Amino acid sequence: MEEDAAVSSSFTRHTCLKLDLPVEDPKAKDAVFVKATWFPSRFDLVISDGLDAWTCHGAHLCHPSSLFDPASEAEVRLRAEQWDLPVAEYIALAEHYLGFQQPGSKYGFEDAGNGQRRLSWTFEKQGTTLEWRWKCQPSPNNKQTTAGILDFLMDANIRLSEEVVRKTQSYQKLKSEAEKCLLQSERFSNEKVEFESAVYTKFVAILNSKKAKLRELRDRISKNGTAGKASKEDDSTDGTESYDEGSDDEIVKAEPAEETVGDLPGSSEAAASSGLRARKRTRK
Repeated sequence: MEEDAAVSSSFTRHTCLKLDLPVEDPKAKDAVFVKATWFPSRFDLVISDGLDAWTCHGAHLCHPSSLFDPASEAEVRLRAEQWDLPVAEYIALAEHYLGFQQPGSKYGFEDAGNGQRRLSWTFEKQGTTLEWRWKCQPSPNNKQTTAGILDFLMDANIRLSEEVVRKTQSYQKLKSEAEKCLLQSERFSNEKVEFESAVYTKFVAILNSKKAKLRELRDRISKNGTAGKASKEDDSTDGTESYDEGSDDEIVKAEPAEETVGDLPGSSEAAASSGLRARKRTRK
């Protein structure tokens, strides 16, 4: 039994809906609070308009022309089978319409006599309009029932406020981290730009230095080539001038010798021999 209770507790859910109702009588209440406790195979409802309260334990699905009666757990299972619905799906469908007010459904909370109220809503299934109905009994203690609904709403509001605070703190933390990441990204981007600029500047400086050295080397090679050509021309000019001067000297020296020899008797052969030697030296 204890294990069954623990399992049942683990699957128990609670909802509370502020149900807005269409009101024809201006004196009637236009909204009620419906607190539901959902079990695996049944559900309980507690309803209050702020002054009076009603309770309902279990329910069943009816066609608009059908009568409605309070339903036990066994009756819920029977009605679910009649509509070809598993019990879990039957309860989930009820929770869908009483957990949140559905805009396409027509809700009602009408007087059923003897202080009882009829809670109902409509929905479409396979082209047929169906109506869910619950017969709600007057609460034996209106104040206690209404106070229980208010306590549940206050606890839910506190939990919601705490969750909002946690979400806000988490959001602020994520926002702060995102801003830090953004600043870090901007810093990395700036450092990248500075690094690329420095590398490009250094590359340009090295390139210009290499170009300057190449120009200097080219000018030096050009100057050395010009100087080499000039030296060769000078050497050629010097050799020609020495050859001409030597010839003139030999000629000048040869002419007096011929005259002297010509004047002296018996020296013709000596003069001829001397002139021959002079021409040989000049040719050398």
